[in-house]
Amino acid sequence: MKLARVPKSGAEPLRKKLFSIGAARKDFSIYENNDEIFIPIKENIADGVSREYGLEIVEGSCEEQIWRRSPYDRIVEEIAIDCSLKPHLPRKWEMFGNVLVLRIPAGLKDMESEIAGKYAEVLGAKTVCEEAGIITGDYRSPNLRVLYGSDTETIHLENGIYYKFDVAKIMFSSGNVKERGRMGELDCRGQTVVDMFAGIGYFTLPIAVRAGARKVIACEINPLAHRYLQENTEINHVEGTVVPFHGDNRDLPGERFADRIVMGYVGTTEKFLDNAVRMARPGCVIHYHETCPINLLPDRPLARVARAAAGRKHETIGIREVKSYAPSTSHVVVDFRILD
Repeated sequence: MKLARVPKSGAEPLRKKLFSIGAARKDFSIYENNDEIFIPIKENIADGVSREYGLEIVEGSCEEQIWRRSPYDRIVEEIAIDCSLKPHLPRKWEMFGNVLVLRIPAGLKDMESEIAGKYAEVLGAKTVCEEAGIITGDYRSPNLRVLYGSDTETIHLENGIYYKFDVAKIMFSSGNVKERGRMGELDCRGQTVVDMFAGIGYFTLPIAVRAGARKVIACEINPLAHRYLQENTEINHVEGTVVPFHGDNRDLPGERFADRIVMGYVGTTEKFLDNAVRMARPGCVIHYHETCPINLLPDRPLARVARAAAGRKHETIGIREVKSYAPSTSHVVVDFRILD
């Protein structure tokens, strides 16, 4: 086989470079002899690598190496693009069911179709999308371009919960995974829970499926998200627990009936705090989400809670970061209890 013979003193940077461009073979081991390192090189590109990097290519043999290649390694090795471009291939992506979302660097835009096709093949995706802009509007709609395939509807499994949605039309925040998991670990036995911003069931479903709630009233104003919420209650077999409410949560009738309230929306959530307090019976726990500059934590969210309580006694249970939202800004959740 072809081997690159290099001095041991400068071998490590070169080894990393050869692996990053997919020129080195990973199915055979590198070996050392005196002050030289021998790196197995792919036969079909050995001459090109030799010219570009001034390497001495020799014939030799190495021990076969049994190892498990990562998906990214497979993509780098198999994709038919220039070796000099391979280090720029996306190393990160998000997989929702069988729909893949990634971001292709500007220097690779001319090859986006080939790149998307290879990622789909290796990762088992039916459709590949690229982020084309920021999430906007009251409905928090994503901005995606389809690069490969066409069908963007999927069923995503997370923490034992099935979420059906259209990746190109409905937001699904991977960064909230721990908080969704935490909602499923609550003890909600016998409780009436109100999810004021239910979406497709991000927090509603873990509470209904795993936390033992008696009833979850799930409010959602977006008609498409509401439809998926209804479907997801059926997929997860909690139709008898979840009561979908299509409309503004401020139109939900009644006072002091909720044992727990989830406010899992960010942007203008503080405007709905007084409505949450209206629905809270004594002992109700409210999970209030907010994005806040780090230098205003914890004072601003706690002040907003106190103002909305409007004289009702309350206590703060805790405040925690859900995720970093932007530079110097955190997405936090305040857990507090209404006492009277």
